[in-house]
Amino acid sequence: MTQSRRNAGSKLALVALSLISPLALLASGAAGAKTPVKASTATSPIPHLVQTDGKYALIVDGAPFLVLGGQANNSSNYPGALSKVWPAIKDMHANTLTMPVSWEQVEPVEGKFDFSFVDTLVKEARENKVRLVILWFGTWKNTGPSYTPSWVKLDNKRFPRLTNKDGTTSYALSPLYDTTREADKRAYVELVKHIKAIDGDRHTVIMLQPENEVGVYRTARDYSPKADALMAQPVPQALLTRYKKSPGNWNQVFGKDADEYFHAWSIARYVDDIVAAGDAVYPLPTYVNAALKDPLNPDQTPGSYASGGPVYSVMDVWKVAAPHIEILAPDLYSPGSQSYEATLSQYARADNPLYVAESGNKPIYARYLFSVLGRQGVGFDPFGFDYTGYANYPLGAKVFDADAVKPFATLYKLFGGMDREWAKLSYESQVWGVSEPDDHSAQSLDLGKAWSAKVTYRQWQFGLPEWDPENKNGYPDGSDVPSGGVAVAKLSDNEFLVTGLNARITFDTGEANKARGFVLDRVEQGHFEAGKWVMEYVWNGDQTDYGLNFTGAPVVLKVRLGTYEK
Repeated sequence: MTQSRRNAGSKLALVALSLISPLALLASGAAGAKTPVKASTATSPIPHLVQTDGKYALIVDGAPFLVLGGQANNSSNYPGALSKVWPAIKDMHANTLTMPVSWEQVEPVEGKFDFSFVDTLVKEARENKVRLVILWFGTWKNTGPSYTPSWVKLDNKRFPRLTNKDGTTSYALSPLYDTTREADKRAYVELVKHIKAIDGDRHTVIMLQPENEVGVYRTARDYSPKADALMAQPVPQALLTRYKKSPGNWNQVFGKDADEYFHAWSIARYVDDIVAAGDAVYPLPTYVNAALKDPLNPDQTPGSYASGGPVYSVMDVWKVAAPHIEILAPDLYSPGSQSYEATLSQYARADNPLYVAESGNKPIYARYLFSVLGRQGVGFDPFGFDYTGYANYPLGAKVFDADAVKPFATLYKLFGGMDREWAKLSYESQVWGVSEPDDHSAQSLDLGKAWSAKVTYRQWQFGLPEWDPENKNGYPDGSDVPSGGVAVAKLSDNEFLVTGLNARITFDTGEANKARGFVLDRVEQGHFEAGKWVMEYVWNGDQTDYGLNFTGAPVVLKVRLGTYEK
């Protein structure tokens, strides 16, 4: 297991960079060198990310960890609401709770900090045996300053907002002012200091999200005189190198994309400077989430989506401008399989671990866990999981109650029994996963040169569809709504860990074994105990003659494949 992207020498250099104003960096291009993922030390093995050959793992307490998360509603971040959060997280079988901590909450009076909620949250998380991801709602929350303290959001002279192209004032704060950034940074660093003080030896908190859905709607960037002057300066060399461009100002280099690229650079430098200061205290892994641009419509106009945020069209800008931020993570609220899968592909990159920071809580979203894991995702974190009575319909379920939790709970219970094992296989071996498409169409898995597989849906546990060509018996109850999926992990050349939901997987030979006959050598149903496989019983005969069929009560199988001479 090799650790990438951060070492002691680079850490010192990055801390030094954090002391430079983002305005100076815009002009000088000092930012942008690729840097290591945050490292732990032998004496303080804090959670951290590792990377080898484009594969990532989140290491918690010295071993790979799969985040099976549930994010509480925005206003559940007070002690009085927690009693309605923990039951939902327990019913979900989540191993992680994601919870906001807001700037207005911890610094209502400038310079006076109150972390009593953080203390309560960490204490109760330990009692409920779950980890925490803390969201910092600072300068940006859904692109706006609603979670900043009153002394920030009401003082537009000290903390200026953007200027729209028509000269009017935007609702969003500008990323170009040191006063705002320094105030936000001070509060964030105090939060990180407090987390280290109360949790540095326990690792209840495993990740941080600095800011939330950064960017701006209804305009592409800040059009203030200060912004225009910076736009006229040379594009930083690091960005020119990344995009293989010749020197020039922003308009000369990026043309029609200049406004959005400039705004993305400005925000990314702002957030990175804040994170760098926190890292100097306690370098937990960090991610920034994206309010998405339509993955199927690349010609959208900046401002019709959150311009400047880490949408797929400016991920390279963010990667150069924000070296301290390990993950750019999508917020996925488009239930259609074509759109959802396209976004997963855009964010699962060799330089970016896949982590679904938010997803809808309608039952139809649960199936996408298979696709996330198949792309070596380090975590899945659907939104709105508490019993406070709030429902974000139509993005989420009409009524969020225990019934709404069940589709997620089924899968979390399944993978929760092998979360460490799956995370290790995902990092050290090979994994595949597919979710049922909206049209229920079959999918193929290329399992290497030796083996292949086909996944189909709306099948009965026994027999073949052609036995009932007119479909007189119909489909399994409830299968009209896509809910299925399959996940496969390689254990050895001929052996695989396989699981699924409402799906059939049929294995066959690959190109290397094309001339040989296929045999399903052995299929064990079982589970993991203390990291060891425990066989419960063997499938054969009717249970294997027509593929391996997973129902709504998923199981875990260890499958050994073989061949014979024809």
